[in-house]
Formats: sequence, structure tokens, C-alpha cells
Amino acid sequence: MTLKLFKFTFLFLYLSSLPLRAEEGMLIPSLIAAFESDMKAKGMKLSAADIYSVNSTSIKDAILQFGGGCTAELVSNQGLLLTNHHCGYSQIQTHSSLENDYLKYGFWAKTKNEELTNPGLTALRIVRIEDVSQAVFSGTSSKNDFTKIQENIKKLVSLAVAGTHYEAEIKAFNYGNDYYLMVKEVFLDVRFVGSPPNSIGKFGGDTDNWVWPRHTGDFSVFRVYVGKDNKPAAYSKDNKPYTPLHFLPISFKDRKAGDFTMVYGFPGQTEQHVVSSYLKFIIEKERPARIKMRDLSLSVIDAGMKNSDLVRIQYSAKQASIANAWKKWIGQIDGLKQLDALSIKIKHEKEYTDRAKSNREWNTKYGSLVEKMNELVSQKSDLEFQYAMGAEYFSYGPEYFKLARGMNDLISNYSKYKEKGELKAVIDKLKISGEGFFKNYDEQVDKKIFRLLTLEYFNQTFAWIEITKELPYSITENWRKSYCDNLTEVIYTKSIFTNKDRFLLFLDKISDNSMKKLQKDKGFEHYTKYISNFKNNIVPAFQLFSAEMTALLQVYVEGKLIMFPDAKHWPDANSTLRISYGKLEGSAPTDGMMYTEHTTLDGIVTKYNTGNPDFELLPKMLELHKTKDFGPYAQNGELWVCFTGSNHTTGGNSGSPVLDENGYLMGLNFDRTWESTMSDYMFDAKRCRNVVVDIRYVLWVMDKYSGAKHIVDEMTLMKE
Repeated sequence: MTLKLFKFTFLFLYLSSLPLRAEEGMLIPSLIAAFESDMKAKGMKLSAADIYSVNSTSIKDAILQFGGGCTAELVSNQGLLLTNHHCGYSQIQTHSSLENDYLKYGFWAKTKNEELTNPGLTALRIVRIEDVSQAVFSGTSSKNDFTKIQENIKKLVSLAVAGTHYEAEIKAFNYGNDYYLMVKEVFLDVRFVGSPPNSIGKFGGDTDNWVWPRHTGDFSVFRVYVGKDNKPAAYSKDNKPYTPLHFLPISFKDRKAGDFTMVYGFPGQTEQHVVSSYLKFIIEKERPARIKMRDLSLSVIDAGMKNSDLVRIQYSAKQASIANAWKKWIGQIDGLKQLDALSIKIKHEKEYTDRAKSNREWNTKYGSLVEKMNELVSQKSDLEFQYAMGAEYFSYGPEYFKLARGMNDLISNYSKYKEKGELKAVIDKLKISGEGFFKNYDEQVDKKIFRLLTLEYFNQTFAWIEITKELPYSITENWRKSYCDNLTEVIYTKSIFTNKDRFLLFLDKISDNSMKKLQKDKGFEHYTKYISNFKNNIVPAFQLFSAEMTALLQVYVEGKLIMFPDAKHWPDANSTLRISYGKLEGSAPTDGMMYTEHTTLDGIVTKYNTGNPDFELLPKMLELHKTKDFGPYAQNGELWVCFTGSNHTTGGNSGSPVLDENGYLMGLNFDRTWESTMSDYMFDAKRCRNVVVDIRYVLWVMDKYSGAKHIVDEMTLMKE
């Protein structure tokens, strides 16, 4: 059977195989018609065309990718956009100051003129999705004929956007067994409308992150603006609110366990097909090392934020970014161990190999794949470990690295800029960049992070071998610590990159000789030395390992599709638009533990009474709780805050709409439970739950808590 013919046969077998659990899988919207009957059997009242259509408007047109990493949804005919608080956190932090502390007290624009601009922030709508596998493979010698594949992709993308204002890309699915075209409309003017205070939007902090029961009002509000022709345009005061093709009505009716739920968004990455030895590497080595790196950073940042309001504002978004993956990884390791994921993987690998050996053709193509992949991990996984350590150090470590990186262009092109008379403009741009950098920088915080992470990075990599190769004696841990202490003192007392005055003075007095002095700057010298090794040696070696594994996984997944046609198959998430469906339900993840499906405002006050600073509340929340002023947003006298569903989600689904059987907005997806974080590698329908902030709580916060009922009034509330 050819793989192309198999795709159609598979859809039939997939839907007719029993039992079918809808919870697992992230489905491509253009294929959703194949799942319509099962979704309706579980309570959905929509048609496939209501969910995804190219020829008419559909729910698809209300779903936007926010900032390249989250999901958002349009909820009014004036371009009003909802996403998570943590997705908009960078913008909230940027607009905050000691004078206007929007992080602590929230912000709500009373009129459209008060909505705040966000340079560089985009929102992306998918116009259409098309399977172009046949066209991509046309004229190729194999699925790995990348020269011809890229040539075909370039032509197809050009053809797809010809005569339009759209953009397009073609992405590989199933490790290059399939290719899909995504035509996109990218909005360039996205303004900040409002958000609750941290005591609502981040309620629970790191204590509650990835944990159930949850009580976080994780939402923020933006608005899409466009040109007079309703098409994307760069910021202009003349731009107008976007009139969307579709916006989501609000599900304002009562909920109950068992209600149909559908998540529509842009999940980032899953890795369901990795082999057992790689999963072992993740559990036992890679994740623990990355967790330790972030432990060190967070120990410094958390202390700084606790002791200074200015540092709290400067580092809130950075802390949230670092802490989110840190806690997820801790839960991920625990979940994989509890599920005994390694044993399950090994069992599946044996089934795969045994099935391959049952057929001569299959055995030739697939019989040795599991062995080859495990052997490759054994030989080269350390390359990925070195890459992971570099990613932590250079991307999430000392901040001055970012400023040093921004100087490379001036160094490389100094003579050219001087000759063309462009030097002053380049320097002025660097000054502006420096002002922005130091606005959110604390020298002492960065110094402590540098000291701790440099020692850890050197210990986890091969750095000490180079540093000590000419020493006539063996080094001790105390020697290593002293070396890093001395390096830290020099960099943070003399480098231009760790102090605003030194940086601006350098730019003010720049000359031909300055470039030579810059090369001797200890901060720049340290960064350049190790980032060069990382880019020139570690990254290429890791990419080669990754390419070798991808080539094997491509054939491995093909074998799964062909040899196990009645199993459940879905392509790994890759930041493209997907759908998952399930129901509103609780869980019993471990022995003796039963989670209910929703939480209420009472739980917020109960947590506040523990005295944990992560459960801080401003007085108004306590007042509203005491008076039970829930307005029309309550259900049976309770104000629902969050609920869980059995939808398969991952990073990138943050902000995704959770829709009811009619396609109305029930809430915003923002997290998974602690026991669910391993679902990037292995999904367990019994324990995996996504966490959602109920839209009725969102509207209550806008109306009753924040006095922003004008925002609620923009939306369409559906009570039936």
C-alpha cells in the first residue's frame, strides 16, 4: 500500500476502531471533517465547515497566533482580543513603572484612545491550510532530497501569495512524511487594552503553577488595529479597529461535568515518537541539569524581586519565563516516572520490531530502526546535552550577553559605516537600545547570576579542560569557584556591558581605537570566546545529530502508519493550528486523590488565608467575596474560577479558546495539571488535564472588580 493511499484508509480505520478516546491528539483543522461524526457523538452541535472553511467564514478566522508563541481569540466585531495574562506579560511589564505599576494594580483603557501600542507585537490569522505533500515531493529522488524539496517549497509559497497581502510557509509534518502549506494574514498593530493585577493574573505564582486546584485569572486583553481597508498595517494613529471575519460569542450558560470541550490553537512541540533511550536521557540527565541551571537563576531573581519594587518590575516577565519551564520540567520528570514511561516505550518498541519481522518487506525497511535510533542516542546524546547547557547559559543566563551580542554589527561594519557617514545613526540606535536594556536591568542581580551560572556551565561542559590545560597541577572545586569569582568581579566592575554609564560613555567617545579596546573588554571577551565555541562547534554537531535522528524517525513513523493502521496516529505539534476535543472533567491521577472539575472564588480566599505571599490579594477581592457580589456571572451561587478538561494541549496552547458544543467561548486555556506535563512525550487519558480560566470569571473581573464593563459590553453573551 502506498503511503498516499494509506492516508485515506487510515482515516476510516481510525474512526471505526474502538474504543476511540478523543482526548489524545492534536488534529489538523483542514482534516476535521473526518472526525465530525465522533465529535458530534460526544455532544458537538457544529459542522466541520463551522470549524474550518476556506470558502466561507468559520471559527478558524477568530483564532490568532499571538506574538509568535501563544494563541488568542477575537471576541468582538471591533477586533477585541483575549489571551492569557502570561502571554501578554512582557507588554504589561514594558508599560509598567514605579509611577504606573500595572503589574501590581492592573490597567484598563477607558477609551480606545487610551489603548497602548506595542512595537513588534503581531497577531497572525490562518487563511487556509493545504496538504501539498505531492507537490513538494514532485521530481525528488527521495523524501530526503532537500535541495529539490526546498526548490519546490519556494515555488509553492510564491504561488500561494501572488497578488495578495498574505504570507505563507510550508512545514514538514510527521518528520517529513507530509508537508502542509499555511497561508497567513499577519496583523502588525496590536494594542494593550487591559489586564488584572498580578494578584489575579498570576494568583498562586510558582506555588500553584502547573498545579490543580487552580485559581488564576490568567487573562489579558488586546485589540487588533488595521488600515482603512481593514487589512494589516504598521502602527498609525489613523488605524482603526479590525472588523473580523468571525468572532467568538461568549458561552454564558451553566456548566457541568461531561460537557463537550474543544481547544483551538497553536500548540508548540510534542515528541511522542522518541525512543526509550532518548526518554531515559531526558529524565535522568538533560532535564535535571537544565532544572539546576534555572534553580540558580531563580534563587537570585526571586530574592531581588522580594527586596525591591524596582527589581520586581524589571524582572517580573523574565522570572515568569524562566520559572514556567523550570516547574514544568520538574513535573514532567515526575509524571514520566509515575507512568513508568520507559517500560511502556520499551514495550512499544518490541511490538514495532516484532511486527516488522512478520513481513519480509517490512523487516527490510523497519526491522532495525529501533536498534539504530537507540544506538544513535547512545553515541551522540551528549551533543544535545552540550547544546542544552549552552541554550540555558546564553539565552536564559547573564543578561549582559544580549547587549554584547548587539555590538557585533558595529564591530564587523565599523569601517563601512564610517566611510558612508552612517556611523552616528548606528551609534544613536545602540544608545536607544542600551537605554531600553538598562531600564530592565539590575547590575547586582546579573552579577550574582553570572557567578553561579558560569561555574555551573563550566562544570557541565568541557570548559575547564581548555582553561586549565597548561596548569601543572590538578584543580579543586575551590579553585574553580575562585576562578569564577575573580572573573565575575573583573567583568562587573570594568566591562562596558554591565553598567549603563560605562556603556553610554563608550558610545559617546567612540573612535577607531575603540574597536581594539572593545576586543579587550573582559565581558565581551568572555562572551565572544564561549558563544563562538557554542555556535561553531556545539550547534553544528547537535544539528547533525538531530538531522540523523530525524531521518530515522521519518522512516520509523512511516512504519507506524503502515504497520499499525488501526492505532491512533496524529502528527506531533509544530506551532501550527490544531484542534483537540474532549470534555469538562476532573481526574484521579494517583491513588487516593480525586480532583473535582472546577474551582470557585471561595478557594481563592482560602489560599489567601494561608499567608503564602504567592496568594496575596488586594482588598477589593476580599470585599467582593464577602458581599457575594457576583452579578450575573455566578452559577448556583458560586463564582467558577477555573475548570479542567480532557483536551490534549501543550505550550503554545496558552490563550487558546476552549469552546462548547456550539462554538461559544467557555474559557481560556492556560496550563496543564502537574500530572499532565509529561504529555509532550506520552499522553495518559486518565490523568492528563488542561486547565482553563472560566470566561464568566474573566468577565466578572472586568466588570465587578475592575469597573471595565464597557469591555464586557463589546461581547456577545449567549445564555442558551
